[in-house]
Formats: sequence, C-alpha cells, structure tokens
Amino acid sequence: MTTADPASGRSLEGARVAPPEEVDDWERQVVWWDAVFVALVVLTAVALPLGGQSGRQLWVAYAAMAVVLVAYAALGAPAARSGDRGRSVAYVVVLIVATTVAVSQGGLATFLLLGAFAQLWLFLQTRREAVLASAVLTVAATAALASVDGFSAGSLRSAAPQMAIALGFALALGLWTATWMRRSEERARLLRTLRATQDELARTHHAAGVTAERERVAREIHDTLAQGFISVVTQAQAAAAALDRGEVAAAHRRLTVVETTARDNLAEARGLVAAFSPAPLQEGSLDEALRRVADRFVAETGTAARVDVGDRSDGGAGASPTADVVLLRAAQEALANVRRHAGATAVTLRLSRRADGVELEVCDDGRGLPEPVVEGFGLAGMRERAAAAGGSLELGTGAAGGARVLVRLPGSTA
Repeated sequence: MTTADPASGRSLEGARVAPPEEVDDWERQVVWWDAVFVALVVLTAVALPLGGQSGRQLWVAYAAMAVVLVAYAALGAPAARSGDRGRSVAYVVVLIVATTVAVSQGGLATFLLLGAFAQLWLFLQTRREAVLASAVLTVAATAALASVDGFSAGSLRSAAPQMAIALGFALALGLWTATWMRRSEERARLLRTLRATQDELARTHHAAGVTAERERVAREIHDTLAQGFISVVTQAQAAAAALDRGEVAAAHRRLTVVETTARDNLAEARGLVAAFSPAPLQEGSLDEALRRVADRFVAETGTAARVDVGDRSDGGAGASPTADVVLLRAAQEALANVRRHAGATAVTLRLSRRADGVELEVCDDGRGLPEPVVEGFGLAGMRERAAAAGGSLELGTGAAGGARVLVRLPGSTA
C-alpha cells in the first residue's frame, strides 16, 4: 500500500525500498483486505435476491459485481502488493463505474459503497486524489439512486442527503485511516532507525572492545616481555664483556640470569596468549610475587631492593585478583624505570593494606624525577591500569631524594 505524505502531498512509496520484514507484514495485511472485500461483494450478491431484487436488475447488478471482482483480481490485488500506480488508477476507474452501475439497479447494492469508499483510500496515493475520487463516486452514486425510480429533481433531492452523509462518513473514516497509517509508518521508521542505531552501537562497542584489548595486550607486552628482553640483552652484553676479560665465573652468573629471565618471559608469554593472570601471581600471592620481582631486579642490576608487605594481621583488606595484577605491573614498571633512569643504589617496595584500600609505594635514592615529568608509554599504561581499577597514580620525590611512585586502589576494588 502507498501512504501519503501530508506535507508534500506525494506518495511515500518509492522513496525507499521496504525492508523484507515490512514487506511481509504488508502482505499479511493485504490478505485481510482481499478477504474482507470479496466477502462484502459476496454478501451483497446474496442479499440482493433476499431483498426482493430480481429479473434484469438483479443480473445487471451481478454482472457489475463480477466486473469488480475480476478487476480486483487482475488489477487491484497486484497493485496493492506492488504499488503500481497505473494498475491502481485503472482499478479505481473500473470500481467507480461498476459500483455506480450496481447501485443504479436499486435494492441492497448500496452495500458495495462501503467497500468502494475504503478501496479508494487504499489504492490512491495522496489524500487529495482519494477525496476527489470519493466525491466522484458520491455524485455518480447519487445520480444512480435518483435514476432507480426515474431520474427527476425530486428523486435527486431525496438521494442527495443520504449520499452526503455517506460521503462525510467515508471522508472521516478515510482521513482517520490515513492518519493512523501515517503514524504507523512513522513508528515503523522509528523502529528501523532504533534497530540501525542499536546495530551501530553494537559495532562501536565491538570496535572499542577490540581497541581496548589491543591496548591491554600492548601494555602487557611492554610491562613484561619488552622489559624481559631488555634484561636479556643487557645481561648477554655483560656476559660477553666478562668473557672478553676472562671472567668465566661472572659470565656464567650473567648467563644464568639470562636463562632465568628468558624462562620467566616464556611463562609470561604463555599466560598472555591464554589470558591467564601474570606468571608470578600463578605461583603464589602478591607478596611472594613482589619478592620474586625484587630478587630478579637485584640479580640483574646489583641494586639493593627491599620489599615491605606490612602486617597481614592488621585487619587490612586483601587485594582482589584484578588489583593484584595492577599492583604487580606497577611494581615491574617502576623497577624498570629505576634500572633505566634512576642511577640508584637502593629501592624499596612497600605494600600497605587498610580497610579502605591498598597502596603500593616504590621509592629509590637515585637522581629523582626530571622537570617537567614526561610520561612515556610505561607510566601512561600504569596510570591507565590504576584508573581502570578505580584508583590513582602519584609521582613525586621520596624521602631519600629519589623518585617516588604511589599506586592507590580503593577498597571496592581491593
């Protein structure tokens, strides 16, 4: 069916290609239109002889109704499904003429006007066309009724009021139907827009999830594998230099650190691929993981490192697995920065647990933070991890004059 745009007077048909689900829904509606109209014509045909009509008038009315049914099958029904304007107009012309002929035979043939008026609004594409066609049918039907007992001014005056009422009813019903159909069309369009928006939002969320996952993997690689490879390269260079000096024992110690670091990196890589927790956390608690990280730092750099995990009997909150990962990665990144930039002789890792959350503080006695502080990928990733867990990252100067990194996570996360 074609519905009219009240603002422009143009058909909404053809402005877009209806989606398959909308086509199926309209097909079901058209089937009901078919059934109702055919039933109305058949019931009228049955009512005519029961109303006393017979002879030539009855057969002329039957012939007119047969023409309507044939025209509907050949022109109307296909046009209702395809929106073909040519067939629609042709069917409307046949409908008006045949209905007028049937009404001119008198009796109960006026029942056909109910279906005829409704179909004018079904097939014509604008309200203006439907109103004009309804007026034409009303005039023709009035003349037909006036001619039943001999066309005269009196019979015309007698038929005109009831047809005027019929026209008013038809216009009111048609305009209401068109408005309802217009609103239905708008609701359908809004639903399609909503579905499209939901699909677009789902795609956006998927893309954002992919981006976030890539960023997470990049941070994991930077905080684990990249740092490990830097350590391997550094220790291998130191071992080569020791061999050049004939210090076999020192070279052996360096190579042992290389092997240990490579094994740790392999475990981290496997955990990263399998989306497991960090390898140090798989082997024990956060306290133990921090001690292992510090021990490896000492073995690689020779810089003294002390781990203070506090007293677990103070009623402080235990960290969640998510918080453990954030704190461990922060410790690894902070120690990597000490190794690369601080020139420190000692570093302290202090883990504090309280009822309102948990804190990790990493302090060294090195040269401190530059002014201004430029956050690279490591510090930015540390800050993002803390923020994602609802916490914060603070950078400053420690008591020994070096750098101080403080990661604070709230109790809800911890």
